Amino acid sequence: MYLFRLDASILPANSASAEIAEIVQNEWKSSHPAADVVSRHLGTDPLPADAWALATTASFTAEADRSQAQRDAAALAGELAGELRNADALIFAVPFYNYGVSQHFKTWVDLVIAGAGATDPILKAKPAVLVTTIGGGYGPGTPREGWDHSTGYLERILRNVWEADLTVIKRELTMAAAMPAMEALRDLAAEQHTAAQEAARTAGKALAGA
Repeated sequence: MYLFRLDASILPANSASAEIAEIVQNEWKSSHPAADVVSRHLGTDPLPADAWALATTASFTAEADRSQAQRDAAALAGELAGELRNADALIFAVPFYNYGVSQHFKTWVDLVIAGAGATDPILKAKPAVLVTTIGGGYGPGTPREGWDHSTGYLERILRNVWEADLTVIKRELTMAAAMPAMEALRDLAAEQHTAAQEAARTAGKALAGA
């Protein structure tokens, strides 16, 4: 048995998503102290930007005709898909960057699809928790309502394409404490932080019992 955890923050020492994911992981680990945790951090150990194209072209190139770069990329895609396929439970900690998902997370998704196949529900019925954090506010009634092009994509891939049994923990306003322009939102941000921590404890217990 093992838990797979993916982090995508480019600021691991001060990551809001990692803080919440850690709560989920600790709850799971408390119920499975002897189990392994397999971690991959895309922020500190990014995947090669050209690997997806190489893995994809390798799939319709005869084995004998593949370049070494194509073979390496195809092997990497298979490794990434295998990490998900073999996991018993999963945590994804994915921050919101530039109104969407970061390029290093998108590369990972594309490579998993290259390794597993475009229609493979690789996480079918597996319990998973998605932690996503956003610096500002993008909810209904906010000036930038509709600008969050990340959360919907994450849910589409994890829940609809890969068919995970997905729980989503979303925390907004993570930059309020540090930005003077967001001072009026600090109380609301603190409430959201507390709510996300509690949701993480609940999700971690559910993940452990699934």
